Amino acid sequence: MYTKTTTVINKTGLHARPGSDFVNAAKKFASKITIRRLDEDDDPVNAKSIAFVLSLGIGKGIGVELAASGKDEQIAVDTLVAMINGGFGDL
Repeated sequence: MYTKTTTVINKTGLHARPGSDFVNAAKKFASKITIRRLDEDDDPVNAKSIAFVLSLGIGKGIGVELAASGKDEQIAVDTLVAMINGGFGDL
């Protein structure tokens, strides 16, 4: 398993278009990928499900942990973290 943490910096967080972009990118990887908020004790959710990702209510300034397990786990997590760190073009 490979994990990384980061903080959401775009103004709309992982809602609507950024959330959809995130999920679509996650679906391209074979690994099982999860995301969870760092400020809550909730269990991680499937990062390939728009319903689960939106249910987290991840807004600007929220820390998240991404975890993946599988043959492409490192590139999956690194790619998704880079998307979040890049602000989805919404800075």
